[in-house]
Amino acid sequence: MGSYDCTKCPAYCCSYTRIIVNKRDVTRLAKHFDVDVEVAQKRFTKVVEGEQVLRHQKDKIYGSVCMFLDIKERRCTIYNARPGVCHEYPDFKRCGYYDFLKWERTQQGDEKFIPLTWK
Repeated sequence: MGSYDCTKCPAYCCSYTRIIVNKRDVTRLAKHFDVDVEVAQKRFTKVVEGEQVLRHQKDKIYGSVCMFLDIKERRCTIYNARPGVCHEYPDFKRCGYYDFLKWERTQQGDEKFIPLTWK
């Protein structure tokens, strides 16, 4: 299996419960939505265990995902203004979903198997 095509992923990384943001990220969101930084912080983030994180929305696949995910198309709605942590993801050559998918395809004996479909 070659490199994974992220367009076929159901937005695994957007389901992380703690998508941490910093002041620069909140400032970028404020500029993107043309609101004050304080408004952006209140509207788009919350504090969880002392960390500023993006708010979530309900999702039929993962239960809860980033509020900026288009849950029908499974794409980021703020891609150009996304937080640094999203821009830098994954920390390794591939994401955890890729490893899961590779294992699942081996188990199923089907190199094109995708365990989750949303359409």
